[in-house]
Amino acid sequence: MSDSALPLSVDEALASGTPLSGRTALVTGASSGIGWQTSRLLAALGATVLVHARTAAESEAAVGQLVDAGARRDQLVELAADFTRLAEVSALAGEVVTHYPALDLLVNNAAAMAPERCTLTDDGNEVSLQVNFLAAHLLSKLLRAPLSAAGDARIVNVSSSLHRTASMNWSDPHRVKKYSRVAAYAQSQLALTMATTDMAPAGSGITAVSLNPGLCDTALLPLYGRVGAPAAEGAAAVVRLCLPGVRIANGAYFDGGSPAPTAAAAQEERSLKRLAKLADQLVGRAA
Repeated sequence: MSDSALPLSVDEALASGTPLSGRTALVTGASSGIGWQTSRLLAALGATVLVHARTAAESEAAVGQLVDAGARRDQLVELAADFTRLAEVSALAGEVVTHYPALDLLVNNAAAMAPERCTLTDDGNEVSLQVNFLAAHLLSKLLRAPLSAAGDARIVNVSSSLHRTASMNWSDPHRVKKYSRVAAYAQSQLALTMATTDMAPAGSGITAVSLNPGLCDTALLPLYGRVGAPAAEGAAAVVRLCLPGVRIANGAYFDGGSPAPTAAAAQEERSLKRLAKLADQLVGRAA
């Protein structure tokens, strides 16, 4: 069977039982939308889900809603970190490492819409670049030990089709000189897609992929200005890539449920190396 066959649907996996029983998954940005629905499906498939939200109150509320939706409370763990503060990203990773020596799944779903005006975090980074990309970059590094210990861990990066319209502004990655919220957001998604392969180095035992979950009715929809599908549909595309029966190739990109080409920049070795160096510089001492 080829890597592109993707024989299982989430519905088929749910009907077959709990194929993720005994596995632990961290889902970032899980308080609403695709992240919450992803957590719901992963729990239904038997996984222990670390439910990340920006604040403790948001995580607690998300877990309560998951229980109301049928998840077992002992499968759910509340985690909080504000990704506009890299120190909190590091603290989150430290908490996971301490309590979970093996981590089977990391779903980098947290995302922020770029604001109307260029806004820098206290760490000095454009806010959507930090929340959508740098936090995932940092988490993948700090969680490499528990991911590797799992033996066949997966990282799933929730990106966007807008990454194909983007370009990296290497001389001004925060776009301070010429800012556009759409360009800033698209750049953050391009960076996330480009960095996917680097999150799973050869010999690490990790496989990393990225995907566009489709246009869904989430908090990011106003950026696209269209009618979106239910968030559960996007989550099903995410969770399918988490299923052990679905074979995937490291660095692959999916559009919904199908393999798809990435932007040309994601194939350029020089650009990939340049991005890795830039990301390390921007996360600085937090790494």
